[in-house]
Amino acid sequence: MYTAIARNKRNTWFILIGFVLFLGGIGVLAGWLAGNNWWITAFILVFAAGYATFQYFFADREALAMAGAVQVERSDAPRYYRIVENLCITTGTVMPKLYVVDDPAPNAFATGRKPEEASITVTTGLFELMTDRELEGVLGHELGHIRNYDIRVSLIVFGLVVAVGILADLFLRLAFFGGARRSGNNQAQLLFVVFGVVAALVAPLLAGAVQAAISRQREYLADATSAMTTRDPDALASALGKLAEYGRPLQKASTSMAHLWIADPLKPNALARMFSTHPPIPDRIERLRTMGGTF
Repeated sequence: MYTAIARNKRNTWFILIGFVLFLGGIGVLAGWLAGNNWWITAFILVFAAGYATFQYFFADREALAMAGAVQVERSDAPRYYRIVENLCITTGTVMPKLYVVDDPAPNAFATGRKPEEASITVTTGLFELMTDRELEGVLGHELGHIRNYDIRVSLIVFGLVVAVGILADLFLRLAFFGGARRSGNNQAQLLFVVFGVVAALVAPLLAGAVQAAISRQREYLADATSAMTTRDPDALASALGKLAEYGRPLQKASTSMAHLWIADPLKPNALARMFSTHPPIPDRIERLRTMGGTF
């Protein structure tokens, strides 16, 4: 587990630096295609650095706002508060802030830059579906994301996906209304239009592939952390079985933060399966059942 935590901290910086370099390279190419208009390059470089900094400090609030999460205290949700508090005492973890999303779809996610500033969010549908034992397994899973520093890496990936979407939209606008047209260079203008369209189509797919590659193994690790914490892997296995049977798309599902939730919040289709951010639930249940035989 300590190796995984150290790897997650390193990956956070690798992703941030790679993100800035990637967008910077796109900026240089866009400036060249626009007839050596280096103002475009400078804008994208400033945007990349500024957006990475903003996401590092504020992406958790952005994710909570996008999910429509509302903070609750002990008096608002005593069952929820008691289970998380017991898990925190068991593991020596700082009590996270607790949030609820009013949605019948059963789901949950954790976010934050570090355990001292983390939060856990669950839907009202999860409360209605799960027994106390199963809810403890799910909340142990989310607390595992916090303890393993998955939350920081996931948060940066969330910011990257949002930024790629903004940039792809910007390229399309520049392609049709931007500097290339003003430069009077028809060949450069054509290349810039092609570049803008390709960026708009390919960039979200690339971001989705990165999102999927990063998050799948973290789900297995958080499942194992929950099993170690509760000493009851069958409880989480039972909860995952219910998520598979009764799961449904969230009312406010967002592609950019799909990898944060314990179960895929989007309606599955062929493309979604290709870039699925979650490992198959049957595989997760099988691993937990196998783990249960060792306790």
